[in-house]
Amino acid sequence: MTANRQDLIRVIAEEMADGVDTAVDCWMTQIDSALIDTRLSPLGRLNAVQEVVQNYKLLTGKVQFD
Repeated sequence: MTANRQDLIRVIAEEMADGVDTAVDCWMTQIDSALIDTRLSPLGRLNAVQEVVQNYKLLTGKVQFD
């Protein structure tokens, strides 16, 4: 019984870690794409990155970062 609980906890922790990794990879990809988009001016690139940050804050309910 204890082994089953430990296995379940391990599987849940791995799934959570995978989800976090996927989300961070998505945001980093969006930021990287904004920074290398040659169709945008430097200010346009900054605005695109700020949009990614604002979307993150909206999705997580964060107002500011610690």
